[in-house]
Amino acid sequence: MPTKTDTKGHEAQIRELIDDWADALRAKDVDRLMSHYSANIVSFDLAPPLQYQGADSLRKSLQTWFSTFRGPVGFEIRGLDITADEAVAFSRSLNRITGSRTNGEETDVWVRATVCYSRSAGKWVITHEHTSVPLYMDGSEKAALDLKP
Repeated sequence: MPTKTDTKGHEAQIRELIDDWADALRAKDVDRLMSHYSANIVSFDLAPPLQYQGADSLRKSLQTWFSTFRGPVGFEIRGLDITADEAVAFSRSLNRITGSRTNGEETDVWVRATVCYSRSAGKWVITHEHTSVPLYMDGSEKAALDLKP
């Protein structure tokens, strides 16, 4: 177990959490995914409303979202950067979501993600996440879904 000053050890633990979280998302495994969240999670996700408060609210949103995919969700993480100390951490990355939707459409979109973590009794959990796409500032306010890293 990392010591208080072992930031590399804490970063490695966060990376393991992210890897398992991503595998659970790809498999649409809501229970496994939710095991990484605080009961008091606040999520600024892509889908309305402006925020989800609490694990139950986020769980329902994920179940609804997963039901719109046929088969697994494609998920790729790029540019992952993790900063951690003994009690709090954050990560940022660009994430690609792909997959076949139940309406016959294909999804292929890059999103920005910032995630905050806290550590209690030796376990890291996600306490806040913010996922977004940029908007075109040309007056259209349309989501810039065509951008790629």
